[in-house]
Amino acid sequence: MIYIQQMKDRLDALKAQRAVRILALETSCDETAAAVVENGRVILSNAVYSQIDLHALYGGVVPEIASRAHVEKVSQVVDAALDETGLSLDDVDALAVTCGPGLVGALLIGVSYMKGLAYALAKPLVPVHHIEGHICANYLTFPELTPPFLCLAVSGGHSHLFAVEDYGRYRLIGCTQDDAAGEAFDKAARVLNLPYPGGPRLDRLAEEGNDRALRLPRAHTDGTYDFTFSGLKTAFLNAVNQQRMSGQAMPPADLAASFRRAVCDQLTEKTLLALRDTGYRKLALAGGVSANHRLRAQLSEACMREGVTFYCPRLDLCGDNGAMIGSAAYYRLMRGEIADLTLNAQPNYSLI
Repeated sequence: MIYIQQMKDRLDALKAQRAVRILALETSCDETAAAVVENGRVILSNAVYSQIDLHALYGGVVPEIASRAHVEKVSQVVDAALDETGLSLDDVDALAVTCGPGLVGALLIGVSYMKGLAYALAKPLVPVHHIEGHICANYLTFPELTPPFLCLAVSGGHSHLFAVEDYGRYRLIGCTQDDAAGEAFDKAARVLNLPYPGGPRLDRLAEEGNDRALRLPRAHTDGTYDFTFSGLKTAFLNAVNQQRMSGQAMPPADLAASFRRAVCDQLTEKTLLALRDTGYRKLALAGGVSANHRLRAQLSEACMREGVTFYCPRLDLCGDNGAMIGSAAYYRLMRGEIADLTLNAQPNYSLI
């Protein structure tokens, strides 16, 4: 109680500062990432330790291995983020951490670490939703971007259409009814025997293929702006298996390109429909799948035809990173949202 009251007492001074620097930590899955961000828009540093090599042997993220790696690397990554700026812990104004959604063990490492720092340094701690961080990565790439706008957030675990009505205020327009787009790409990559991480490898392979070689279904959803990828995955698996059994398999690049097109067509179609119906004139793309080459190009071309301004993060900000958490934290801090020391990991944390 004493800590939280002290932090609330300091808020007015922080709001009056010309520059507010936030040290942010992201540990929701398999990246240990820390960054220092100024005023929610300027990246002063951005350090990431990737665990790809650790999980490649298993073909996917192993939660226990991820948690242990976070324990081993978190202090080093935070130190690297500070060293890059020349700042010390005393020089940052606030701390931020992803508290959900994600792997509960991985989240606990980050939350526990930053709670300890917040208490020891007597600095405010801001809890951040992981997907909100991905949305805010656009603010770091485009300082001129301001709400309101429509955002398509697509990653390994999420496929959502949000109306970003203001900083920290979101309205759900549509979402996946089953699997996320990133998960669909990963499963299709496994069918093609591509190594982990499958989604980015399928994307690169698809660049070499004919995207009309394999005809795949476009599923119907009850929700006008919702997505579904489960049936598409099944149809792709069945088609590939049938080809292999008949000894007439298509080139892997053609299969990858056809699947990628089917996913991107659905995402683009539903997003454009939502843009037309809601009247938004700005569209942002966010999440790990925002690095997909076809999706970026397809949405950009569609927005140009519709007279809509399109935004997507720099490629190095599409994956999990600390800078996006620092950006989201700034706007929550300015609204007075500070965590007390009972903050816990929330693996099913809702943004709405």
